[in-house]
Amino acid sequence: MNRMFTESQVYVAVGVTDLRKSINGLGLLVEEQFALNLFDGRLFAFCNRRRDLVKIV
Repeated sequence: MNRMFTESQVYVAVGVTDLRKSINGLGLLVEEQFALNLFDGRLFAFCNRRRDLVKIV
């Protein structure tokens, strides 16, 4: 099993995110809004307004 997935931290963005954004747009949100490095092995979850879709970066 990949070690990255057994010891990862998962951050859930509270609130509504525009899921029309690409992976680059969501990555920019992580770096600017949360002041975290996107490439540290963490997972970031975003949901849409109806909360029926999730994107994980």
